[in-house]
Amino acid sequence: MLSNFDFSVITSSLPYLFGQGMVFTVSLTAMAAGMGIVLGTLIAMARLSGVPGLKHVAKVYVELMRSLPLVLVIFWFYFLVPYIGAYVTGSSTPIQVGAFPSALITFTLFEAAYFSEIMRAGIQSIPKGQTAAASALGMNYWQSMQNVVLPQAFRNMLPLLLTQTIVLFQDTSLVYVLSLTDFLGAASKVAQRDGRLVEMYIFAAVVYFAVCFFASFLVRRLQARVAIIR
Repeated sequence: MLSNFDFSVITSSLPYLFGQGMVFTVSLTAMAAGMGIVLGTLIAMARLSGVPGLKHVAKVYVELMRSLPLVLVIFWFYFLVPYIGAYVTGSSTPIQVGAFPSALITFTLFEAAYFSEIMRAGIQSIPKGQTAAASALGMNYWQSMQNVVLPQAFRNMLPLLLTQTIVLFQDTSLVYVLSLTDFLGAASKVAQRDGRLVEMYIFAAVVYFAVCFFASFLVRRLQARVAIIR
């Protein structure tokens, strides 16, 4: 098999694979992770706020998202939300959201459930004496979270947040269901065009492994440094 392995199809496609496919994958990962962490932090604070209605809504949201396959959520948002939006607004035609906004919003909402559990664990890891001291200084719940708890929780949970971001990087390959061209999608298109499926899929696997392995190595180094600081 190796005697028939054509490296030229890989080298000739590198500008397309990395200039379009990988740029899309990294951009989607960065934007979804950033917005997911912000939303997840708010959900975690809601679950720990003690407000009965808010607490239960946040819990149901997290459990729902964690119980559904990501590809199903992508389908739901892309195909059903336009009709739901038309029903809510009274429009006679479905509201067009677009493939990329649909993917970005879906990944953000889905990953926020996982980020929220990480941040909830981080918040609960902070000694209660610090929140009591913040209350003694006249801070309310949200002020103590912003100024005292969240900075420490974020630092403690940063390795886990980055690990979940690596998982998100891998999950972005599911955008193929919306006909978007991520790195794996670009490799698949080249493979189908040139009839070199073995070469392109092996190369895609090697790239994903290299990126995730190196990122995981950096996360482990960061985790060790965070442990020393603590």
